[in-house]
Amino acid sequence: MSYEKVSQANKIIVGTKQSVKALLNNEVREIIIAEDADYRIVQKIIQAAEQQQVPLTKVTSMKELGKACGIEVGAAAVAIIQ
Repeated sequence: MSYEKVSQANKIIVGTKQSVKALLNNEVREIIIAEDADYRIVQKIIQAAEQQQVPLTKVTSMKELGKACGIEVGAAAVAIIQ
């Protein structure tokens, strides 16, 4: 499951803005997006991932994704760094 991938990753970036920035710098191995996140929020990161040809994985819950990152709040997007 992708939640485990996030919790076991050596380095992650939490949040859409920082993830887009990392994508544009070719630092990202994989993007994880929460399906319950507002599409307007994750739209830019989805487009950037497609342009950079980075694998995009969807998970069901922002809350669970945030928990996998070790934070108290939900996370719409997480970038796993190379």
